[in-house]
Amino acid sequence: MKYSTISATHSRPTTRRTMLALLAGAIGLAAAPAFAQGTDNFPTRAVTIVVPFPAGGATDITARLVAEGLSKKWGQPVVVENKPGAGGNVGSEYVARAAPDGYTLVLGVTGSHGINTSLYKNMRYDPVKDFEAITQATLYPNAIIVNNDVPANNLQELIALLKKPDAHYSYGSDGNGTASHLGMELIKNRGKFEISHIPYRGSSPMVTDLLGGQIQVGITGLPAVQAYAKSGKLKIVALTTGERFASAPDYPTVAEQGFAGYAAPPWSGFFAPKGTPKPLVEKISADMREVMADPKTKEKIVASGSEFTPSTPEQFQAFVQQEIAKWAEAVKISGARID
Repeated sequence: MKYSTISATHSRPTTRRTMLALLAGAIGLAAAPAFAQGTDNFPTRAVTIVVPFPAGGATDITARLVAEGLSKKWGQPVVVENKPGAGGNVGSEYVARAAPDGYTLVLGVTGSHGINTSLYKNMRYDPVKDFEAITQATLYPNAIIVNNDVPANNLQELIALLKKPDAHYSYGSDGNGTASHLGMELIKNRGKFEISHIPYRGSSPMVTDLLGGQIQVGITGLPAVQAYAKSGKLKIVALTTGERFASAPDYPTVAEQGFAGYAAPPWSGFFAPKGTPKPLVEKISADMREVMADPKTKEKIVASGSEFTPSTPEQFQAFVQQEIAKWAEAVKISGARID
Protein backbone atom coordinates (compact mmCIF):
# COMPACT_ATOMS: atom_id res chain seq x y z
CA MET A 1 0.00 0.00 0.00
CA LYS A 2 2.82 2.33 0.82
CA TYR A 3 4.41 1.83 -2.63
CA SER A 4 1.08 2.41 -4.36
CA THR A 5 0.44 5.64 -2.42
CA ILE A 6 3.83 7.13 -3.39
CA SER A 7 3.25 6.23 -7.01
CA ALA A 8 -0.15 7.89 -7.03
CA THR A 9 1.11 11.01 -5.30
CA HIS A 10 3.86 11.62 -7.91
CA SER A 11 1.71 10.84 -10.88
CA ARG A 12 -1.09 13.36 -10.32
CA PRO A 13 0.75 16.68 -11.09
CA THR A 14 2.72 15.26 -14.01
CA THR A 15 0.12 13.10 -15.74
CA ARG A 16 0.02 15.14 -18.96
CA ARG A 17 3.81 15.56 -19.16
CA THR A 18 4.42 11.91 -18.43
CA MET A 19 1.92 10.79 -21.04
CA LEU A 20 3.53 13.02 -23.65
CA ALA A 21 6.97 11.65 -22.81
CA LEU A 22 5.73 8.07 -22.99
CA LEU A 23 4.04 8.80 -26.31
CA ALA A 24 7.19 10.38 -27.75
CA GLY A 25 9.26 7.41 -26.60
CA ALA A 26 6.81 4.99 -28.15
CA ILE A 27 6.91 6.86 -31.44
CA GLY A 28 10.71 6.84 -31.35
CA LEU A 29 10.83 3.11 -30.69
CA ALA A 30 8.39 2.48 -33.49
CA ALA A 31 10.28 4.74 -35.88
CA ALA A 32 13.72 3.18 -35.25
CA PRO A 33 13.06 -0.18 -36.93
CA ALA A 34 11.00 1.55 -39.62
CA PHE A 35 13.94 3.85 -40.40
CA ALA A 36 16.38 0.95 -40.45
CA GLN A 37 14.10 -0.87 -42.88
CA GLY A 38 13.84 2.31 -44.97
CA THR A 39 17.61 2.55 -45.16
CA ASP A 40 17.85 -1.04 -46.34
CA ASN A 41 15.31 -0.32 -49.07
CA PHE A 42 16.68 3.12 -50.03
CA PRO A 43 15.96 4.53 -52.52
CA THR A 44 12.31 3.98 -53.33
CA ARG A 45 12.16 6.84 -55.85
CA ALA A 46 14.45 9.00 -57.99
CA VAL A 47 17.58 10.52 -56.42
CA THR A 48 18.96 13.86 -57.64
CA ILE A 49 22.66 14.71 -57.75
CA VAL A 50 23.13 18.45 -58.11
CA VAL A 51 26.22 19.59 -60.02
CA PRO A 52 26.85 23.27 -59.18
CA PHE A 53 28.49 23.90 -62.56
CA PRO A 54 27.46 23.79 -66.24
CA ALA A 55 27.11 20.50 -68.08
CA GLY A 56 30.13 19.04 -69.85
CA GLY A 57 32.91 19.83 -67.37
CA ALA A 58 34.96 17.46 -65.24
CA THR A 59 32.52 17.67 -62.33
CA ASP A 60 29.56 16.93 -64.57
CA ILE A 61 31.31 13.93 -66.11
CA THR A 62 32.07 12.52 -62.66
CA ALA A 63 28.49 12.96 -61.46
CA ARG A 64 27.03 11.26 -64.53
CA LEU A 65 29.37 8.27 -64.32
CA VAL A 66 28.52 7.70 -60.65
CA ALA A 67 24.82 8.34 -61.27
CA GLU A 68 24.78 5.73 -64.03
CA GLY A 69 26.32 3.13 -61.75
CA LEU A 70 24.04 3.94 -58.82
CA SER A 71 20.95 3.78 -61.02
CA LYS A 72 21.87 0.24 -62.05
CA LYS A 73 22.62 -0.78 -58.47
CA TRP A 74 19.56 0.81 -56.89
CA GLY A 75 17.05 0.11 -59.62
CA GLN A 76 15.88 3.71 -59.42
CA PRO A 77 16.62 6.78 -61.57
CA VAL A 78 19.57 8.90 -60.43
CA VAL A 79 19.21 12.28 -62.10
CA VAL A 80 22.01 14.80 -62.55
CA GLU A 81 20.79 18.40 -62.32
CA ASN A 82 23.11 21.29 -63.19
CA LYS A 83 22.69 24.41 -61.05
CA PRO A 84 25.66 26.67 -61.88
CA GLY A 85 26.49 30.05 -60.43
CA ALA A 86 28.76 31.92 -58.01
CA GLY A 87 31.64 29.46 -58.18
CA GLY A 88 29.47 26.52 -57.12
CA ASN A 89 27.63 28.39 -54.37
CA VAL A 90 24.19 28.41 -55.99
CA GLY A 91 23.85 24.65 -56.38
CA SER A 92 25.53 23.93 -53.06
CA GLU A 93 23.20 26.25 -51.15
CA TYR A 94 20.22 24.61 -52.84
CA VAL A 95 21.24 21.22 -51.49
CA ALA A 96 22.11 22.61 -48.06
CA ARG A 97 18.45 23.68 -47.77
CA ALA A 98 17.04 20.40 -49.11
CA ALA A 99 15.35 17.73 -47.01
CA PRO A 100 17.93 15.54 -45.21
CA ASP A 101 16.52 12.31 -46.59
CA GLY A 102 19.23 11.20 -49.04
CA TYR A 103 17.22 12.06 -52.14
CA THR A 104 19.06 15.31 -52.93
CA LEU A 105 22.87 15.27 -52.99
CA VAL A 106 25.55 17.59 -54.32
CA LEU A 107 28.88 16.93 -55.95
CA GLY A 108 30.93 19.64 -54.27
CA VAL A 109 34.41 20.67 -55.34
CA THR A 110 37.51 22.45 -54.08
CA GLY A 111 35.84 25.82 -54.64
CA SER A 112 32.37 25.24 -53.26
CA HIS A 113 33.51 23.29 -50.18
CA GLY A 114 37.12 24.37 -49.68
CA ILE A 115 37.90 27.83 -51.03
CA ASN A 116 34.69 29.83 -51.14
CA THR A 117 34.13 30.09 -47.41
CA SER A 118 37.28 32.26 -47.27
CA LEU A 119 36.87 33.90 -50.67
CA TYR A 120 33.28 35.14 -50.54
CA LYS A 121 32.33 37.91 -48.15
CA ASN A 122 28.73 36.74 -47.83
CA MET A 123 28.45 32.95 -47.83
CA ARG A 124 24.92 31.62 -47.44
CA TYR A 125 25.98 28.13 -46.32
CA ASP A 126 28.76 26.53 -44.31
CA PRO A 127 30.61 23.69 -46.10
CA VAL A 128 30.98 21.77 -42.82
CA LYS A 129 28.01 22.73 -40.64
CA ASP A 130 25.40 22.48 -43.40
CA PHE A 131 26.47 19.17 -44.97
CA GLU A 132 27.17 15.52 -44.23
CA ALA A 133 30.30 14.36 -46.05
CA ILE A 134 29.62 11.14 -47.98
CA THR A 135 32.76 10.29 -49.95
CA GLN A 136 35.47 11.97 -51.93
CA ALA A 137 34.97 11.25 -55.63
CA THR A 138 37.88 12.45 -57.75
CA LEU A 139 41.15 14.27 -57.82
CA TYR A 140 43.00 15.63 -60.81
CA PRO A 141 46.04 17.86 -61.25
CA ASN A 142 46.13 21.40 -62.36
CA ALA A 143 48.87 21.73 -64.94
CA ILE A 144 51.25 24.67 -65.27
CA ILE A 145 51.75 25.14 -69.00
CA VAL A 146 53.73 27.49 -71.19
CA ASN A 147 53.55 28.67 -74.76
CA ASN A 148 56.13 27.01 -77.02
CA ASP A 149 57.91 30.36 -77.43
CA VAL A 150 58.80 30.40 -73.74
CA PRO A 151 62.36 29.01 -73.33
CA ALA A 152 61.54 26.81 -70.34
CA ASN A 153 60.93 23.07 -70.14
CA ASN A 154 60.40 22.73 -66.39
CA LEU A 155 59.25 24.80 -63.44
CA GLN A 156 62.73 25.82 -62.25
CA GLU A 157 63.66 27.11 -65.71
CA LEU A 158 60.40 29.06 -65.82
CA ILE A 159 61.02 30.62 -62.39
CA ALA A 160 64.57 31.57 -63.45
CA LEU A 161 63.07 33.44 -66.43
CA LEU A 162 60.50 35.19 -64.24
CA LYS A 163 63.19 36.42 -61.87
CA LYS A 164 65.10 38.23 -64.60
CA PRO A 165 64.87 42.04 -64.38
CA ASP A 166 63.49 42.37 -67.91
CA ALA A 167 60.85 39.61 -67.52
CA HIS A 168 57.41 40.59 -68.83
CA TYR A 169 55.27 37.53 -68.43
CA SER A 170 51.65 37.00 -67.40
CA TYR A 171 49.73 33.88 -66.50
CA GLY A 172 46.12 32.94 -67.02
CA SER A 173 43.92 30.98 -64.63
CA ASP A 174 40.38 29.58 -64.64
CA GLY A 175 39.20 32.64 -62.72
CA ASN A 176 39.72 34.82 -59.69
CA GLY A 177 39.79 32.71 -56.53
CA THR A 178 39.79 29.34 -58.31
CA ALA A 179 42.11 26.50 -57.33
CA SER A 180 44.26 27.29 -60.37
CA HIS A 181 44.67 30.95 -59.40
CA LEU A 182 45.33 30.27 -55.72
CA GLY A 183 47.60 27.32 -56.47
CA MET A 184 49.88 29.56 -58.54
CA GLU A 185 49.81 32.26 -55.85
CA LEU A 186 51.09 29.71 -53.31
CA ILE A 187 53.99 28.91 -55.65
CA LYS A 188 54.74 32.62 -56.20
CA ASN A 189 54.80 33.21 -52.46
CA ARG A 190 57.19 30.36 -51.77
CA GLY A 191 59.30 30.87 -54.89
CA LYS A 192 59.73 34.65 -54.38
CA PHE A 193 58.98 35.64 -57.97
CA GLU A 194 56.40 37.84 -59.67
CA ILE A 195 54.12 37.24 -62.63
CA SER A 196 50.94 39.14 -63.47
CA HIS A 197 47.66 37.28 -63.10
CA ILE A 198 44.94 37.38 -65.77
CA PRO A 199 41.73 35.66 -64.65
CA TYR A 200 39.59 33.98 -67.32
CA ARG A 201 36.10 32.53 -67.23
CA GLY A 202 37.15 28.93 -67.44
CA SER A 203 39.95 27.05 -69.13
CA SER A 204 38.82 27.23 -72.77
CA PRO A 205 39.37 30.98 -73.41
CA MET A 206 42.58 30.92 -71.39
CA VAL A 207 44.02 28.03 -73.43
CA THR A 208 43.03 29.82 -76.66
CA ASP A 209 45.02 32.91 -75.62
CA LEU A 210 47.93 30.76 -74.50
CA LEU A 211 48.06 29.04 -77.88
CA GLY A 212 47.84 32.42 -79.61
CA GLY A 213 50.62 33.99 -77.55
CA GLN A 214 48.49 36.62 -75.82
CA ILE A 215 49.71 35.14 -72.51
CA GLN A 216 52.84 33.07 -71.95
CA VAL A 217 51.93 30.92 -68.96
CA GLY A 218 48.74 29.23 -67.81
CA ILE A 219 47.44 26.99 -65.08
CA THR A 220 44.32 24.87 -65.47
CA GLY A 221 43.08 21.31 -65.18
CA LEU A 222 45.19 18.67 -66.90
CA PRO A 223 42.17 17.35 -68.87
CA ALA A 224 41.91 20.71 -70.67
CA VAL A 225 45.51 20.79 -71.92
CA GLN A 226 46.83 17.24 -72.06
CA ALA A 227 45.97 16.79 -75.75
CA TYR A 228 47.80 20.03 -76.65
CA ALA A 229 50.87 18.88 -74.73
CA LYS A 230 50.89 15.50 -76.43
CA SER A 231 50.64 17.15 -79.85
CA GLY A 232 53.50 19.53 -79.04
CA LYS A 233 51.42 22.73 -79.13
CA LEU A 234 52.01 23.55 -75.44
CA LYS A 235 54.52 22.49 -72.78
CA ILE A 236 53.52 21.19 -69.36
CA VAL A 237 56.19 22.17 -66.85
CA ALA A 238 54.56 20.88 -63.63
CA LEU A 239 51.49 19.26 -62.09
CA THR A 240 49.98 20.29 -58.75
CA THR A 241 49.38 16.84 -57.25
CA GLY A 242 51.57 15.85 -54.31
CA GLU A 243 52.87 12.84 -56.24
CA ARG A 244 53.14 12.03 -59.93
CA PHE A 245 49.74 11.44 -61.43
CA ALA A 246 49.22 7.77 -62.25
CA SER A 247 47.59 8.42 -65.62
CA ALA A 248 50.21 11.02 -66.63
CA PRO A 249 53.44 9.85 -64.96
CA ASP A 250 55.81 11.65 -67.34
CA TYR A 251 54.97 15.09 -65.98
CA PRO A 252 56.91 16.21 -62.87
CA THR A 253 55.13 17.73 -59.89
CA VAL A 254 55.64 21.14 -58.33
CA ALA A 255 56.74 19.39 -55.14
CA GLU A 256 59.66 17.60 -56.77
CA GLN A 257 60.92 20.82 -58.38
CA GLY A 258 61.95 22.68 -55.25
CA PHE A 259 58.60 22.96 -53.42
CA ALA A 260 58.60 20.02 -51.03
CA GLY A 261 55.20 19.30 -49.53
CA TYR A 262 53.29 21.31 -52.13
CA ALA A 263 49.97 19.72 -53.10
CA ALA A 264 47.07 21.75 -54.46
CA PRO A 265 45.05 19.57 -56.83
CA PRO A 266 41.35 20.17 -57.43
CA TRP A 267 38.99 17.52 -56.08
CA SER A 268 35.31 16.65 -55.98
CA GLY A 269 33.17 14.80 -53.48
CA PHE A 270 29.59 13.99 -52.58
CA PHE A 271 27.64 15.66 -49.77
CA ALA A 272 24.16 15.34 -48.30
CA PRO A 273 22.23 17.99 -46.34
CA LYS A 274 23.09 18.21 -42.65
CA GLY A 275 20.90 15.96 -40.54
CA THR A 276 20.78 13.11 -43.04
CA PRO A 277 20.79 10.03 -40.76
CA LYS A 278 24.19 8.43 -40.32
CA PRO A 279 23.09 4.93 -41.43
CA LEU A 280 21.79 6.43 -44.66
CA VAL A 281 25.00 8.42 -45.24
CA GLU A 282 27.04 5.26 -44.69
CA LYS A 283 24.88 3.26 -47.11
CA ILE A 284 25.11 5.87 -49.86
CA SER A 285 28.86 6.17 -49.29
CA ALA A 286 29.39 2.40 -49.50
CA ASP A 287 27.30 2.15 -52.67
CA MET A 288 29.13 5.05 -54.30
CA ARG A 289 32.51 3.54 -53.45
CA GLU A 290 31.38 0.25 -54.97
CA VAL A 291 30.38 2.04 -58.17
CA MET A 292 33.71 3.90 -58.32
CA ALA A 293 35.57 0.60 -57.93
CA ASP A 294 34.03 -0.82 -61.11
CA PRO A 295 36.88 -1.26 -63.65
CA LYS A 296 34.90 0.09 -66.60
CA THR A 297 33.83 3.19 -64.67
CA LYS A 298 37.40 3.75 -63.47
CA GLU A 299 38.63 3.48 -67.05
CA LYS A 300 36.18 6.15 -68.16
CA ILE A 301 37.19 8.60 -65.43
CA VAL A 302 40.88 8.13 -66.21
CA ALA A 303 40.14 8.81 -69.89
CA SER A 304 38.62 12.14 -68.79
CA GLY A 305 41.85 13.10 -67.01
CA SER A 306 40.78 12.39 -63.43
CA GLU A 307 41.12 9.57 -60.91
CA PHE A 308 38.64 8.21 -58.42
CA THR A 309 39.72 8.75 -54.81
CA PRO A 310 36.87 7.27 -52.73
CA SER A 311 36.87 7.56 -48.95
CA THR A 312 34.70 6.91 -45.91
CA PRO A 313 32.48 9.73 -44.61
CA GLU A 314 34.84 10.24 -41.67
CA GLN A 315 37.92 10.40 -43.89
CA PHE A 316 36.25 12.83 -46.27
CA GLN A 317 35.04 15.07 -43.44
CA ALA A 318 38.58 15.35 -42.06
CA PHE A 319 39.93 16.03 -45.56
CA VAL A 320 37.45 18.85 -46.18
CA GLN A 321 38.39 20.57 -42.91
CA GLN A 322 42.08 20.38 -43.85
CA GLU A 323 41.32 21.81 -47.29
CA ILE A 324 39.38 24.73 -45.84
CA ALA A 325 42.38 25.66 -43.68
CA LYS A 326 44.86 25.29 -46.55
CA TRP A 327 42.89 27.37 -49.01
CA ALA A 328 42.19 30.05 -46.40
CA GLU A 329 45.94 30.63 -46.33
CA ALA A 330 46.05 30.79 -50.12
CA VAL A 331 43.18 33.30 -50.26
CA LYS A 332 44.98 35.48 -47.70
CA ILE A 333 48.23 35.37 -49.67
CA SER A 334 46.49 36.19 -52.95
CA GLY A 335 44.40 39.02 -51.58
CA ALA A 336 41.44 37.69 -53.56
CA ARG A 337 37.97 38.62 -52.30
CA ILE A 338 34.48 38.45 -53.77
CA ASP A 339 31.66 40.51 -52.26
